Amino acid sequence: MINTLIVDDSEMVRDVIRDFLKGDRNFSIIGEAADGEEAVEKILSLNPDLVTLDIQMPKMNGLEVIEAVMKKTFVPIVVITSYDTAKNAYEATIRGALEFYSKDIFSSSLSPNRRQEIYETLKRISSVKARKASASGELSQQNPPAKRKIDVIVIASSTGGPKALSRFFSLLPAGFSVPVVVVQHNSSGFDKSFAQWLGTFTSLKVKLAEDGEILKSGTVYIAATDRHLVFGKVDRCLHYTDGEPENNQKPAADVLFRSAAEVFGTAVVSVVLTGMGNDGAEGTRKVSELGGITLAQDEESSLIYGMPKIAVETGCVDRVLPLDRIPEELVRLTNDSA
Repeated sequence: MINTLIVDDSEMVRDVIRDFLKGDRNFSIIGEAADGEEAVEKILSLNPDLVTLDIQMPKMNGLEVIEAVMKKTFVPIVVITSYDTAKNAYEATIRGALEFYSKDIFSSSLSPNRRQEIYETLKRISSVKARKASASGELSQQNPPAKRKIDVIVIASSTGGPKALSRFFSLLPAGFSVPVVVVQHNSSGFDKSFAQWLGTFTSLKVKLAEDGEILKSGTVYIAATDRHLVFGKVDRCLHYTDGEPENNQKPAADVLFRSAAEVFGTAVVSVVLTGMGNDGAEGTRKVSELGGITLAQDEESSLIYGMPKIAVETGCVDRVLPLDRIPEELVRLTNDSA
């Protein structure tokens, strides 16, 4: 059983989350808390396998709760909050939360498939153990790919992605010119807020990708929720498609990576960062087959070594690197010394 603590100052919201979790027999509700101080006390005394946590609460807010708890112990925390606190939800991942959802998702209109996806995600999150951060580490010993003309960089990330991406973009130099396109699995619908939040860590322009948009130098494009993002084979612009989910994801990194490989060939670099599941692996294979460069985050610096691990197991990854070394490798590859 997954012993779960529900934290929210609204009794109605606690009822909704409790009813949702009772829909899967693997979850056992061992307690509830109505404010931040009570939450910290119960987390430390009950030692739950999983905590659902609101952001806006009396006495201590959710960010303060995470900080107080993580100073003493590690516990898997999932933030469940409202749209007006979306930026704080991303900030929560910096402090240690593993995932977040909008409260609006947990309604009677939630489809059975979506419900099951959330159950499975929560189960996997409950099994995550504490991992020490690896700020630098040693470079892998693979022969580094040669410098070349690069037209675009495509990135895949999931659980642990917001924290990893904030670090990644903070390390890219201000004048880095190659466009970057990111698929961050985002079940919350907070995609626009994510772009705005991520932009606070870099001087590069970060924006939500728009249909028909031309790639511009020094710009980071974030794929919107619930649509696949691809490159036009004729115009090389960004376009959205409404195909079926792949790897239970929409947008899926595999879709973006395959499209990038087919359009840009040898002039693309793909990067698979921390996350659960296998999205990005087959796309990595396609990028490699068509002559592009493929990178993956190493196990030590990954919060969840799932997506990078499966990508590496394809045998198609050129270099496996600590998170902090990936930006400098991109600078080297692109010969972008700005």
